[in-house]
Amino acid sequence: MVVLNYLLNFLLNDIFGVAAIFMSLIALVGLLLMKKSFSDIVSGVAKTALGVIILNQGVGVLVGSILPLALAVGSLQQSTPFPADMLGSDGFGTQYGTMIGIAMIAGFAINLLIARFTKFKTVFLTGHMLYWFPFVFTAVAVNAGFIGISAGIVGGIFSAIYYVVAPNLVRPYVKEVIGDDSFTLGHPSVIFALIGGTLAKWFGNKEKSTEDFEFPNNFKFLKEVAITGSIAVMLTYLVLFIIFKITGSAASIDTGGVSLFQFVITSSLGFGAGLTILMLGVRMLIAEITTAFTGIQEKLIPNAVPAYDCPLLFPYAPNAVILGFIIAMVASVIMIFLTASLGIFKYAVVPAVITCFFECGTGAVVGNAMGGRRGAIIAAITSGILLVFLMGFSLPFVDRTIADWMLVYGGQDFSLWAIIEGLILKIIPH
Repeated sequence: MVVLNYLLNFLLNDIFGVAAIFMSLIALVGLLLMKKSFSDIVSGVAKTALGVIILNQGVGVLVGSILPLALAVGSLQQSTPFPADMLGSDGFGTQYGTMIGIAMIAGFAINLLIARFTKFKTVFLTGHMLYWFPFVFTAVAVNAGFIGISAGIVGGIFSAIYYVVAPNLVRPYVKEVIGDDSFTLGHPSVIFALIGGTLAKWFGNKEKSTEDFEFPNNFKFLKEVAITGSIAVMLTYLVLFIIFKITGSAASIDTGGVSLFQFVITSSLGFGAGLTILMLGVRMLIAEITTAFTGIQEKLIPNAVPAYDCPLLFPYAPNAVILGFIIAMVASVIMIFLTASLGIFKYAVVPAVITCFFECGTGAVVGNAMGGRRGAIIAAITSGILLVFLMGFSLPFVDRTIADWMLVYGGQDFSLWAIIEGLILKIIPH
């Protein structure tokens, strides 16, 4: 039992839990199967790891620059207290870590078997999401009254279903973005890509892309997505500050002890820097992992299609990412205040800024591919509105486990599938 726990913790924390190691292991297997030279193997594995680390560093810089924005906007909303016995994400992760690990490994193993022996060929390879989905599914099970190994089993079953179903559903939409079938999406932004992409196809105009916008000569610098992103974040912070002043709100922006001017400038430039770092990591990762995965496709799982993290789509339409982020933010904030005034949800919802950037930005990229500039706008508005309803209706299904975590990182597939699982578990005896 001790050995089993050690192996489980090793797999959970040192392999699946570290994206650079997990992706490097995938690259190693692929390159070995292709019988590459020692030099090529070392180079491919190292560059894959570097690509992931650079990408994650970019994500970290991005999140750090917009997190104070999320906290400031969230402070405008008075939240309804969750039950006093809520475990909270830290307590839940500690108490149910073993069950989450079992669910994750079982779900991934089932995904590999299904990809090998059925027509559903996608393989879920977004390392941290391989953990977070079992985390959410196990939390919903515990919230519904399942205890011990039964919670882990439920979490594993739903994880396997998601790993297989979501990437396969969104696969045609990703193909429209990247122009081929080399990979699909393994990320909780699938619901926004599906709905936003479909609406964009119906009502958009594919001929006019967000990337084709012509700026006047004096504003050519706006074609640089890092500059555009920095300006967008700067304006967002300034508008929020003005709203605080006009309304006399007690809410404020946490500047970390520096002047507001310095904070806004550095945070905005940090956002642009994060985008630049992220794009570099994406390009390096795609170049290496795509080649290495060919070995797995040829030898282990014929015609397998890897499912990757959403930032791998960003270089295909970086303007759409920024446009989607801004529009989704505005749409979600408006919808939050409307739903709050009508008392629609049991618990108050706060703006999910991180979700607006990554998931809603992804929806806008797909919307652009399916319906051009207009499609990106439609997808962003839809995503921003849908985010609020998914968040609000999912919180009761995790209000005794991880509601604090869901308020920050939910509002997309995490929330959607928590609702689906919660409703199903209500009719299952346990």
